[in-house]
Amino acid sequence: MTPSFRSAPAYDICGIGNALMDLEYAVDDSFLRDSDLVKGHMTLVDEDRMEALMASLADHEPRYRSGGSAANTVFAVKGFGGRSVYSCRVARDPVGDRFLQDMHRAGIDTIGNHGNDGKSGRCLTLITDDAERTMTTFLGVSEHLSVDDLDDAVIAESAHLYMEGYLAASASGCAAAVRARELAEAERVPVNVSFSDPSMVVACRHGLERMLGNGVAQLFCNEEEALLWAGTDRLDVAAVELGDIAPYVNITLGARGSLVLAKRKRTVAPGQPSDIVDTTGAGDMYAGAVVHARAHGADPLDAARFANFAAAEVVSKHGARLHGIDDYAALKRRFRANGPWGSGEPQGRPHGE
Repeated sequence: MTPSFRSAPAYDICGIGNALMDLEYAVDDSFLRDSDLVKGHMTLVDEDRMEALMASLADHEPRYRSGGSAANTVFAVKGFGGRSVYSCRVARDPVGDRFLQDMHRAGIDTIGNHGNDGKSGRCLTLITDDAERTMTTFLGVSEHLSVDDLDDAVIAESAHLYMEGYLAASASGCAAAVRARELAEAERVPVNVSFSDPSMVVACRHGLERMLGNGVAQLFCNEEEALLWAGTDRLDVAAVELGDIAPYVNITLGARGSLVLAKRKRTVAPGQPSDIVDTTGAGDMYAGAVVHARAHGADPLDAARFANFAAAEVVSKHGARLHGIDDYAALKRRFRANGPWGSGEPQGRPHGE
């Protein structure tokens, strides 16, 4: 059936997720072992554990950056020329103030409770010599993100809803994600979900299943997450199972590129050469590039090619984001100079296929 379209939505993407301040440290593998951290994974910690880890890193100089998985994705969409809004929860403290300032300075609207008592969330991002990132996260007031932080009208007037899998770690966050999905489904807004981290698949599968409901429009994950979800060591088997969740699935494969499932048709988008410095935020950037490109006329494979190109750029630098919002537009221009997709014009929101 030929898609029908509404008038242009107010936002290209409405993201829901944690609001965090990233503290990035260069460490060696022995620090991870001594701290009982699983390399390449995210570990949720309480405030005491976070303070203890920071004390053990007192002789290291961190880089401070605003972060959060879905926040990085909506930041990328904005940088590529889209209109972004982010639903989150922060405290009335310097960390929360800086997070909101960074989003607003980039032109991203925010909704949710922004004057809470308590502490805003922080994430220690530990980068080893092989550029792998290991994260420990204290959610702070983000743990209490709830349906009260949603705006029904904003979701209804967005071209895409995007939710990070980390929401599955919190009962109230998971409930908010379920409510947001239901609102989006009622308004026929495509729902995009990322598994976010292998630890979410292992420890929070039930929450992820609730978030996914009877299926979503687009699913993002990496190879490890896909294999864990399906309980297999064969990517082709995992792809079949993930195809039952969403008609469009993108599985990132690191330097090998990404596997694209479009209504069960499988294609590999080759990876882009890159001098890898820091893999933090690669998946977030990838998702933002796919959402933006698809909203601007790219087919699934061309969107994945752009996403691979964008992810290769972010891993060549420190941090989960490019240095400035204008750097995203420059990256997009470089890619489209080599092979533009479609008309480049937003297509509104499709109703059915």
